[in-house]
Amino acid sequence: MDTRILGKTGLRVSELGLGGLFISSYGSEFHQAKEAILRALELGVNYVDTAPSYANSEEVLGRVLREVDTPVILSTKLGGRPRPFKPQAKDCLMSSVEKSLRLLGRDHVDILMIHEPDRPGQYDWWTDLEEYHGPVVELLDELRKDGVIRHTGLGGTTAYELAHIIRTGEFDVVLTAFNYSLLWREAEHCVLPAAKEHDMGIIIGSPLQQGALARRYDEVGEGAHWLSPPRRTQFMALYDFLDELDMSLPELALRFVTSNPDISCVLMGARSSQEVEQNVAAVDKGPLSQEVLRQLDEIAAMVPFRPFEEPFGLPFGREYRGPGAAR
Repeated sequence: MDTRILGKTGLRVSELGLGGLFISSYGSEFHQAKEAILRALELGVNYVDTAPSYANSEEVLGRVLREVDTPVILSTKLGGRPRPFKPQAKDCLMSSVEKSLRLLGRDHVDILMIHEPDRPGQYDWWTDLEEYHGPVVELLDELRKDGVIRHTGLGGTTAYELAHIIRTGEFDVVLTAFNYSLLWREAEHCVLPAAKEHDMGIIIGSPLQQGALARRYDEVGEGAHWLSPPRRTQFMALYDFLDELDMSLPELALRFVTSNPDISCVLMGARSSQEVEQNVAAVDKGPLSQEVLRQLDEIAAMVPFRPFEEPFGLPFGREYRGPGAAR
């Protein structure tokens, strides 16, 4: 598999990385997760991302990676552990780091990210909301000086707020999820340009939009009442284009992201060795042609921004309980 430089970290990472959310009790039994991890490493994947909030993902990775000698660039995060979680208490944050190291079986991690730094309602990280400063930044600096971490990062999901934190210039890597894929391009406006300004490594999460782009849902034309009419029309245009290309939706989605030379790595949410093999085979086919990218731009432009009532994770194949409470 081809590799790319992860921004100013200088690390050389595989174009396709392994996301840790589904190599956990969220997505698979241990034996299945182990097979997926080992197969990814065999096929040249060298970047793995996890987090304390991904169920037992850190523990699974620690158990598996202890058995292999293959070099792995490993990223984990701060956020949500221990409970009650106190994001402005250094002892609480350090406790999380120590547990991550213990579970992962390492004395250091390559990248430690702040998880959801761009959603103050989720974790109240910042004592200064203008400069985005707080004890977490001080701790990251200390951990880097002590060699406990090599690089720092941000793992967020907003299209515009995240860019303000990026522009502090304090961080080495950004993982942005749910806002850069075939049909969702909001990260192009602020997040990606800001990261490029600061020579940050750019990692894309959820290129398949939590399953919405993992397979075709041709019934979208009749069902899915929660989907806006413009988005429904857009999906049908995408499916028609897939028929012309004679290409699977996951392959198109993954190759779209890796066609952008500014992206260092895209994470797959594979749950099995079979899914790993399919995703690696897709990326190994290389970038899409300029003509295909042009036509995808036209389809994306049909709905340039997320409709107001659109569910964050499109509930294809799942029960939809309606919009959340007004705030």
